[in-house]
Amino acid sequence: MKLGRGCTLLLGGARSGKSDLAVKLGQAWSGDVILAATAEAGDDDMAARIARHQAERPSDWGLIEAPLLSAQEVVAVDPGALLIIDCITLLVSNLLHADKTEAQIDEHASILTHSLISRPSPTIVISNEVGLGVHPTSELGRQYRDVLGRYNRRIADRAQTSLFVAAGQVMELQNLETNWS
Repeated sequence: MKLGRGCTLLLGGARSGKSDLAVKLGQAWSGDVILAATAEAGDDDMAARIARHQAERPSDWGLIEAPLLSAQEVVAVDPGALLIIDCITLLVSNLLHADKTEAQIDEHASILTHSLISRPSPTIVISNEVGLGVHPTSELGRQYRDVLGRYNRRIADRAQTSLFVAAGQVMELQNLETNWS
């Protein structure tokens, strides 16, 4: 797969290969690569996961630590660099834990998505698809699933390419609204 101008969404389950694919795409990019990381090391397990991700990517990539990634942070990235956002899954969790309302998160999604698709260089956005599993038993779990699902759809609706990653395999997603004959 060759990256062109535009936004590519990598969507899939946990440990499906999304980040591995993003690293491969980043390594194939001829220019600078900037990673916007939304994870925070709140416990030992998350710290270990962050360390593993750091070890798996090239050390010369730039890094923006942005738990509440904003459009302003995206706009500030070198316009010639490939931007990889890892990940929307944690961004939405961080926004919910920052006491943002669903309406505020939906607005955040609109504004951030606009900045992503407006970049002159490629942007890769990683997110989990959490709607394929069991129905969450808690109210917060259901709210999170629904908000993340809407956020993912907003990005997918505007992305040039959306890919579903499962078991290290990739399938291109199509918007049925624009592909009906």
